[in-house]
Amino acid sequence: MEEIKRNIDAETLREWLEEKENVIVVDVRPQEQRDEWYIPGSKYVDAYKGLSKGDSSILDDLEIPENTKVVAVCAAGRTSQIASDVLRKRGIDSYSLEGGMKSWSLAWNTAELNFGELTILQIRRTGKGCLSYIIASKGEAIVIDASINAAVYIEIAKKRNWKVKYVVDTHMHADHLSRALVLAKQTDTSIYLPENDNLQFDYNKIIDEDQIAFGTSYLKAIHTPGHTLDSTCYLVDEKYLFTGDTIFIDGVGRPDLKANEEQAKVRASLLYDSLHKILKLKNDTFIFPGHISKPIPFDDKPIAGKLGDIQEEVSSLKLSKEHFVANILAKIPPTPLNYLRVSEINAIGNFEGIDPKELEAGANRCAIP
Repeated sequence: MEEIKRNIDAETLREWLEEKENVIVVDVRPQEQRDEWYIPGSKYVDAYKGLSKGDSSILDDLEIPENTKVVAVCAAGRTSQIASDVLRKRGIDSYSLEGGMKSWSLAWNTAELNFGELTILQIRRTGKGCLSYIIASKGEAIVIDASINAAVYIEIAKKRNWKVKYVVDTHMHADHLSRALVLAKQTDTSIYLPENDNLQFDYNKIIDEDQIAFGTSYLKAIHTPGHTLDSTCYLVDEKYLFTGDTIFIDGVGRPDLKANEEQAKVRASLLYDSLHKILKLKNDTFIFPGHISKPIPFDDKPIAGKLGDIQEEVSSLKLSKEHFVANILAKIPPTPLNYLRVSEINAIGNFEGIDPKELEAGANRCAIP
């Protein structure tokens, strides 16, 4: 009898979760790995050591409802195969996630908001926390901060009869590979990026106060240095601000990547000025950030907030400049893995032959509360 395939890839699991199928994800990694990042809604069993030693009883207390599929997950897809075998012997319809959490780092889901003729589609890397956007008006679309395979944006636009008119990034990213240039080439459209002397390919420079029209809407650039010197936010129709890594719904951007101590202090000061430029906008301005630090569930709920609410919630926005700089520099999180290599590749604009999973795995570390 032919062996039933008991491994599934990340795209299949993504589709199951998106379609709300009756599936439970069981995470069997060590606790410290689970604490770093995880699949939303997954059950956790601290079973790694037990399974590695051949102790199948380690999963005996795991309760699985009838007619439910189980997908076991570990770091790279090996221990999860053992877990899947153990569960299958109990009569459970179980699978192992190929490539483990490294593969899951590319999985995504979406959430949508509609404002009259303007549609904002948030495309989220559920494990990595990267947030990208397709904003569309009258069939014309702009993609902001493309962070997954260009084919995803192209297929979404095709299904909705949108023409990708422009591709933009908020800054040169250090935690994920930018798919902006690849997307622009594959859609034969214009790429607009904040000016950055490190970029080694042709692009259209977008500077402070520049405007781009699409459909019946327009996008305006607001230069907001701090997280990086080129960081730029995009204000659409004076109401919807796409902030990259400058301000999040629960924090602000870190100013230290590729900077020494003195440079980080200067950039923290610039970040303060940029944030207070943003705070001059109307309180009901919608903030759409470029990242979130938590795994993103398949709940269709946009990760966004109103500026007035964020100002109340994020304590650092209430500080004086001197105290803001000191506070931010004292709370710098660990640096993202491989950020120097990612920055180098993004400057070149070509990652052909490079496996994104190897460079991008791990949680997002751009925000400081």
